[in-house]
Order: sequence, then C-alpha cells, then structure tokens
Amino acid sequence: MPDVILRKMIYSVEEIFHEGGPQPDTPLRRAAALAVIENPFAGRYEPEIQGFMEHLKPLGLSMAARLIDMLGGAGQIQGYGKGAMIGEAGEIEHGALWHAPGGYAMRQLLADSNAIVPSTKKVAGVGGRLDVPITHINASYVRSHFDSMEVGSNDTPRANEMVLALVMSTGARIHNRAGGLDAADIIGEDGLR
Repeated sequence: MPDVILRKMIYSVEEIFHEGGPQPDTPLRRAAALAVIENPFAGRYEPEIQGFMEHLKPLGLSMAARLIDMLGGAGQIQGYGKGAMIGEAGEIEHGALWHAPGGYAMRQLLADSNAIVPSTKKVAGVGGRLDVPITHINASYVRSHFDSMEVGSNDTPRANEMVLALVMSTGARIHNRAGGLDAADIIGEDGLR
C-alpha cells in the first residue's frame, strides 16, 4: 500500500455568540481539521484499496488530538463528525476509506463517546465545499446537537487529491429549541439514546 503524501493541513475554529436571540453564557465553538493528501488511486480503478486505511490511522489520531487541543480539552467536546472530498480523478469509494481511521481516532481520544460518528463524502473540483454533519458524541438522537460545519479551501481538492475532514463541537446549536432527547437524559447504552 502507498504512503500518505500530505500537501497541507487546514485548521479553523468558529465561535458562535448568537443566532439573533439572546447571547448564551458560553459561545458554541466548532473546529475543523482538514488534511489534503495525494489520492494514491487517482486516475485508475484499483480493486484492493482497504489496506490504505491502516496508513490513514496516524493522520486521524493527529488531527483528532489537534481538534481537542483547539477546543480546550476532551472534556469540552460534545459533538463530532467526519467527511471527505475526492478530486475529480478519484471515485467516491476512496472517501469511504476515511470512515474507520477518522471515526475511530476521535472515539479513541474521547473516552466516553458511544455514538457512531456521522459522515459525508463527495467527488468535487477545486474550491469544493463540504457540509460535515455533527451529532452528540454519546447519543445520536440528541436533537439539540444535530449540526454541521462547512469546510473547504480555494485550492482543494486537486484532481489527484483527497481532503479528509474531522469536525468537533463544544455543545448544542445556539438557541436550540426543536425538542427531542435532551443531553442530560442520555442513557448511554447503545450510542443512540
């Protein structure tokens, strides 16, 4: 299997103080880490690609650790998500290789996380954008934490690249009032409720 060839890393943090209503005591913070790497399968159909996931695991752990630091420590993290954009010479299945390395990296570093990490992927041209879904780290049904963060860069993904994304958040949407399971009522047995 080929090595991971990294072109650049992109990190961003959003602080949301209000959405037109009263300002909460603590702003919501969302952070994204993007790795722009060469797609070793670009330009051809390769039947055996699963082995590349092992090569992506250290990258996932590094990105997750950086996000945790950016948001003030593991105890601050309440939401997460992942995604991938594949350049035009690749195929969407190449983005699926990020599911395990990206998701398990965050779950490994966030010891109390039980919920599956939501994900999205697409094939995109240079300047592509991706809405990465976010859910609560312990219970996917906590509606207040259904969120997303748009990620991308003006020069990615090039045709032979992949953009791998991890996203974390520190809480519920600002002014959430759509009902559903409250974070305080999580049972924590199955990652759903």
